[in-house]
Amino acid sequence: MRNKLGTVSFLAVSFVAAALPLFAHHGNASYDTEKTVTVKGVVTDYIWANPHVFLKVDAKDDSGNTLHWMIEAQNIIAQSELGWTNVMFKPGDQVVIDVTPVRNGRPIGRFRGRIVINGQEFKPLPR
Repeated sequence: MRNKLGTVSFLAVSFVAAALPLFAHHGNASYDTEKTVTVKGVVTDYIWANPHVFLKVDAKDDSGNTLHWMIEAQNIIAQSELGWTNVMFKPGDQVVIDVTPVRNGRPIGRFRGRIVINGQEFKPLPR
């Protein structure tokens, strides 16, 4: 009985230790939450999957160079509750999207507000 209790305790502690890095995954440390960037460009891919929905957009910077933006949203359940669908964005769509950028200046961000698809503003459903 004592050996069994030790094994169960060991497994419980191991499980908790293994799960701790998962909580760090959802941090905001890499994002500049004080800043909003407007990305105007063309959709190249839309990934409707868990754990996060992603949108890839090609946009020009001020010098005319193409930046390949990767824009992150929440999971498909959370996005569905806002009215998003798996066909909301299609390759070739012209978009204007406000994002919270990463701090290191790379073209990566999270959705933050305005979304315009082919000239039509998307209005999320009220929660």
